[in-house]
Amino acid sequence: MYQQVTAGIVTRLQEIVGEKNVIFDDPERLEVYSHDEIVEKEYAHMPEVVVKPNSTEEVSLIMKLAAKNRIPVTPRGAGTGLSGGAVPIYGGILLSVENMNRILEIDLDNLMMVVEPGRITADINEALQDHGLFYAGYPMSLQKCFIGGNVAENAGGGQAVKYGVTGRYVVGLEVVLPSGEIVEFGGKRVKDVTGYNMVQLMVGSEGTLGIFTKIILKLLPRPVAKIDLLALFDDIQTAIDVVPLIFLKEKLIPAGIEFMDRLCTSTAHEYLGEKMPYPETDGVLLITLDGANVEQVRVEAQTISELLRENGAVEVHAAETPDAQEKLWKVRRNVIDALKALSSEQSMEDVVVPLASISKMMPCLTELSEKYDVLMPCFGHAGDGNLHVTIMKKKDDTMERWQKILPEVRVELYKTAYKLGGTISGEHGIGHKRKDSMPLVLSDVEIELMKRIKFAFDPDNILNPGKIFPCF
Repeated sequence: MYQQVTAGIVTRLQEIVGEKNVIFDDPERLEVYSHDEIVEKEYAHMPEVVVKPNSTEEVSLIMKLAAKNRIPVTPRGAGTGLSGGAVPIYGGILLSVENMNRILEIDLDNLMMVVEPGRITADINEALQDHGLFYAGYPMSLQKCFIGGNVAENAGGGQAVKYGVTGRYVVGLEVVLPSGEIVEFGGKRVKDVTGYNMVQLMVGSEGTLGIFTKIILKLLPRPVAKIDLLALFDDIQTAIDVVPLIFLKEKLIPAGIEFMDRLCTSTAHEYLGEKMPYPETDGVLLITLDGANVEQVRVEAQTISELLRENGAVEVHAAETPDAQEKLWKVRRNVIDALKALSSEQSMEDVVVPLASISKMMPCLTELSEKYDVLMPCFGHAGDGNLHVTIMKKKDDTMERWQKILPEVRVELYKTAYKLGGTISGEHGIGHKRKDSMPLVLSDVEIELMKRIKFAFDPDNILNPGKIFPCF
């Protein structure tokens, strides 16, 4: 189906990007690019060659070379994904955008910013600090992920309740197509209904339709006040049940509402080498409020604190200083790594349900855990219905049984979310981990339409093949 990377292809790649930006015949260095942050080893695959372009023109030449020789190309950002989306499952060329990491423009007049895809997301807001602006896209891994990967996955995160996900702030893209052609979609415009919305088609396309080389982001005024609330509950169900009341009863919209169950919080504290200060707590909410007026944010924090206590919170702690806020948030940010350290036999899932269905989903998780005798710690975004359920093997279970039941647990989890109006991924994407589960939640017609879009952009199926749906 595909051609292998030959010595002649490697030489041509070196001519395009420079010898130092090509990795070939070096298994140790290539291995770094063979996986993302999925724990399961079966999703990894070695590239034949890694190439690191420095410009749009170089990306274009690489794609023209690949198209001419029918070589698969897998675009990659920082490799922090959790769906196998940046894994070169057919070998070929792994195209890393790590060298394309410049901030090209900060346009204060238009409240826009132009960046290359390899910029670390956290660095974007650092660059905006002195201008009183910020980029509101906020994936939880912002300290290490690249903005290009965020756009490819339409990443969400801790502030999606108030600010939405990545796609809300992407207004323009420069894209290299699988043919090597360079196109520009959108621009520095707040409104644009000239034809199909190609920008939003590209956002979340997981590197299957084109490679982003420039990204135009919409910026917002930076909030001057921020308060975090940590609310402790005797059980996770009570914690989840109070979330809708914040919107419905108090008519307030926090920037974010995160939750963690007991296993997540205890494991994260142990991973950080800290003693868990609330060992009897089974449910935790972490709520962020921000705004342009300090006193107003304090009033909102007090109002929500009272609501939480009236509805089952055992304790509510407020943090106004950066140090105090970091103390609260570092536990939440380290949950994923802590669970990985606890057990390497796991599958982190990313189901999402309507907000009103979260409370219905929680008992289902308990039933699944008991039915299959597995651990299922749960954390995530209580304000938008995105649940990170991690299916984990118990220590005394056998590998034979674990490997047999894991696919069954995963399918039942997906079906449960779908019955409640949800789907199989809220922010991590489909990649090649979840592609075989797409028929569980999408009709044949929907999947066929997506395939037609892919074929229109990439008739030879050389760009990130085998992602979202099987090769065709």
